[in-house]
Amino acid sequence: MKETAIHRTHPDLVNRLRRAEGHLHNVIEMIEGGRGCLDITQQLHAVERAIAAAKKTLIHDHIDHRLELAVGPVTSQARARVEEFTRITQYL
Repeated sequence: MKETAIHRTHPDLVNRLRRAEGHLHNVIEMIEGGRGCLDITQQLHAVERAIAAAKKTLIHDHIDHRLELAVGPVTSQARARVEEFTRITQYL
């Protein structure tokens, strides 16, 4: 079953990904324009970081959303455990 849902972070994710898209477009122009590899690599690194941050935000929001759907509102103690789980995922 496929679910369509707009999560609270989706508008921010769209903005982040649009910025990354713009940076990627600039990278292509840099390559076509013969810019130096260092400049291009720095911009590619920025694109990678932006996409990785968007992915992490989406995953964390999904975890929170699914938890609420599965068990309903949680206590602050349970929320702290989930936040710890969410924080450790940054090392994946």
